[in-house]
Amino acid sequence: MADSLKSLIATGTKLWLDSIDPDLVAENRARGATGATSNPIIVSDLLKTGRFDEQLEEFQSQGLDDEAIAWAMTDQLVQQAQEVFHPVWQQTKGNDGYVSFELDPLLEDLEIGPPRDERVERYIELGKQWAAGHDNRMIKVPATPAGLDALEELAAAGITLNVTLIFSTRQYHAAREAVWRGARRLGDLHNFKSVYSIFVSRLDVYTEKHVPELSEAAQGQVGIVNAKRLWVDNAAYWKDKHLPLAQEIIFASTGTKKPEDPPWKYVAAFAGSDIQTNPPATNQAVLDSGREFAAEVANFPADEILAEIDAKVDFERLEQVLMEEGLKKFAGPQKALLALIATKRQALAHEAAS
Repeated sequence: MADSLKSLIATGTKLWLDSIDPDLVAENRARGATGATSNPIIVSDLLKTGRFDEQLEEFQSQGLDDEAIAWAMTDQLVQQAQEVFHPVWQQTKGNDGYVSFELDPLLEDLEIGPPRDERVERYIELGKQWAAGHDNRMIKVPATPAGLDALEELAAAGITLNVTLIFSTRQYHAAREAVWRGARRLGDLHNFKSVYSIFVSRLDVYTEKHVPELSEAAQGQVGIVNAKRLWVDNAAYWKDKHLPLAQEIIFASTGTKKPEDPPWKYVAAFAGSDIQTNPPATNQAVLDSGREFAAEVANFPADEILAEIDAKVDFERLEQVLMEEGLKKFAGPQKALLALIATKRQALAHEAAS
């Protein structure tokens, strides 16, 4: 049986892991993964296992509150993953081998988030804080109005950026142009690196619900078509800049949402170039499939399907709805992480007292 992950990587895809679980990072690095990404859900799931209770107690003994513990734990886990991928970063001279660190999602909370100007300032402050001293850490900033406004200053500070929560061409264009404005202020572009995380499966969930009139052939293809078009757009935009490092698309949200879809649906569609951040379960399903992958990222559905998608899908509305949903999914997990740490704190204190 073919080693399907090696087959995928052989097409030209850089395989990143959508997890910073130390065990999974080591396992997937051995299978060929060259980077990773983090978020509060991943950190929460790790803390729920109890494997990090000793470290939580250590942070508590230092007098850290729940929020400080959440960030100290995230920082430590990301840094451990960075160490695993640092040799890749060295071998590729900074073109690969990164681990993404997500800035505070509560900045975008619809109830407690600060005003837009303050959010921009905080993104810039936090980006500089969490990037300091790390050569293979990417700072993950959402393509929200405040996040987009922060990108130029972050790029001008020499920070390696992963712009996330991108659903539309409008967001992607705003992100890359802000990053490039900032990069040009650097003078030396030798270490300039940026990536743009295009969410995929959520678009197909959206069209099933909001655009049921799509034909069977077009339904389930919108996320793929959108991301492939942005991949083509991105390659054309950076081509004449002649930069030492690649400015790349990350194909994100590659896990399938429909049980009837093969788990490698999106993995196969984007094989051939740039970066895929795959959940551990998706990588395992790919490995178990025994499939041989071929480069597909430059191949599009038939013209009539593209025309139907363009005629029936209002991408402005799609972006609006998915951003509203995305912001809830963005801030909610950070609140859940803080609540989990508070519960853990009480449980550990009770154990210590008994």
